[in-house]
Amino acid sequence: MKKKIFFCFSLMSIMVFLLGLSVGTDSKRGKSSTLANDVVNVYGPGGPLGPIKEMAEQFTKDTGIKVEVTAGPEANWIDQAKQDADIIYGGSEYMLTDFMLKYPGIINEKKRTELYPRAVGILVRKGNPKKIHSLEDLTKSGVKIVDVNGAGQLGLWEDLAGRKGLIPGISKNITISVKSSADAIDLWKANSKYDAWITYESWHYRLNDVTELIQLPEEDKLYRGTPISLTNRSDNKKEAKQFIAYLKTEKSHHVFQKWGWK
Repeated sequence: MKKKIFFCFSLMSIMVFLLGLSVGTDSKRGKSSTLANDVVNVYGPGGPLGPIKEMAEQFTKDTGIKVEVTAGPEANWIDQAKQDADIIYGGSEYMLTDFMLKYPGIINEKKRTELYPRAVGILVRKGNPKKIHSLEDLTKSGVKIVDVNGAGQLGLWEDLAGRKGLIPGISKNITISVKSSADAIDLWKANSKYDAWITYESWHYRLNDVTELIQLPEEDKLYRGTPISLTNRSDNKKEAKQFIAYLKTEKSHHVFQKWGWK
């Protein structure tokens, strides 16, 4: 009888031990899974990528909270963003509004905020061979202009030209219109026949090896915003709020200014 009791006790001890290992392993797996999801996922267009990515890396160093920034044409990331986006930003106010209309329910409208404005300028070829120094120069015969008809730049050239009566002159020199900045960059690098691109000054800081920036006089400048918002589906709302607050600090503002924002 004693042997049977001892055997049963030993068997129970072994089962408890194995169960403990299983629970411990599951616990570790659960922790690993939680850590794997503990990433603030940020999505948006390529324009503001430079400063946002730089500040994301600095934020991670300062807080230990990982921020993953995915940027570029919307079509490249929207499917994944629907699954795990914590934050969405836009290249202009109308751009984020357009996103909200296309994908209702993703963005938390009450948590939408503005970061910093950026000015529009003219990008030209290195050495400025066509001697472009003003909007008026874009009306000269032989000037070939690239236009981005979207991606936060919809109507930029028309808004600028309209104030100075230059719409007909600039319109006739628009050689090609594309949908995104990525398309414009590919064209610019592939074909030197294009002389100018009316876009945000900030793009020059991403393309300073192949462009020169012509800044417009302050009275001619046009500014557009850089909106950002939490999503409704975020699993990391606390951390996402922290990151947006971090982007609103003076430290972050200096970084945005370095990349061409006001």
